Amino acid sequence: MLFQSSIRKELARSFGATLVVLVTIVMTIVLIRTLGQASRGFINPQDVMLFMAYSALGRLPTILTLSLFIAMVSTLSRMYRDSEMVVWFTSGQGLAVFLKPLFRFAWPVLLVITLMAIFVWPWANQQTKDMQSRYEQRGDLDRIAPGQFQESSSGNRVFFIDRDLAGEQASNNVFIAATEKGKNSVTTARSGRIETQGDTQFLMLSNGQRLENEIGQSALKISDFEEYGTKTGSSNSFNESLPEPKLLSIKALIKAPTPANLGELAWRIGLALAAINFVILAVALASVNPRGGRSGNMIFVLLTFVVYNNLVNLGQSWILVGLVGFGHLLLAMHGGIFLLGMAWLAKRHTNRVFRLRPRRTQPSPAIGANGSSKS
Repeated sequence: MLFQSSIRKELARSFGATLVVLVTIVMTIVLIRTLGQASRGFINPQDVMLFMAYSALGRLPTILTLSLFIAMVSTLSRMYRDSEMVVWFTSGQGLAVFLKPLFRFAWPVLLVITLMAIFVWPWANQQTKDMQSRYEQRGDLDRIAPGQFQESSSGNRVFFIDRDLAGEQASNNVFIAATEKGKNSVTTARSGRIETQGDTQFLMLSNGQRLENEIGQSALKISDFEEYGTKTGSSNSFNESLPEPKLLSIKALIKAPTPANLGELAWRIGLALAAINFVILAVALASVNPRGGRSGNMIFVLLTFVVYNNLVNLGQSWILVGLVGFGHLLLAMHGGIFLLGMAWLAKRHTNRVFRLRPRRTQPSPAIGANGSSKS
């Protein structure tokens, strides 16, 4: 009882500290990336914090797995370094006995990782996709900011307004450059206002001038107007296309077993299986020489996590291109690493050392003083 409770308490402290550090690092990276997307016009600047929250939820399974792995390795390594392992070993506790308290501590975290990889991951991706789609498909006039040139959603118009009138759907000093139906046009006006007729939105310009010419010709048509209307509304419906596999639920992936969907399914299941394997690998890898430093072992542990995590990501691509099947990938990759971790743990539990046996050599006959061998 004392053996298991002492390990779980130290694991809880180490896991909490590691999780806070990793979440802080990831949130900082996500913040920088999200601000960059907002500055380029991919997402609404007002939705930056919400977009960050959804992005962090999608990355949380990997963060939890790495936090759990580092916490277990650091705890067991500290016990080796402080010679506590010697005390437990001499009291009859073998290395494999550590699996029970580790899994007893880790099972809630493993359950959260599984649920988030299967259910929360597609939901968070769907939310961020909807936010981006709504912002990209907003009306042309909704994109305009005073003092900035703004391109329309279709890419054939450029708008500019000097300033807008507070509390009114109107603005002063309007400029519009457009390329439509084989013609280039430049329209300027002293003022403009927005009018909605049915489902269509119009920009009504007052007291302006319009320059128009056909592409490839030098003839220029100039016209003055007191009022001129141009259609700016666009359809608010989302583009109808096949949804990405990362947006589909686990049920939808199973119903449509395409290579892309199977690759996504293998990746989600792989996150849960990898988290279980990391618990076994933590016991097998946690070995520190008390006379040496611990940085070398921790670098090897992090390298192991990076390699395994990249293999999970590569497995998704292998299924997509048809290089390997769904079941074969799960069995070969995760089953193979499970067997490798158990074999390594068994070797360290029994304290076996694998060495090449030295070759036996026949003793050479003794040489006498006169140079002849003695029989």
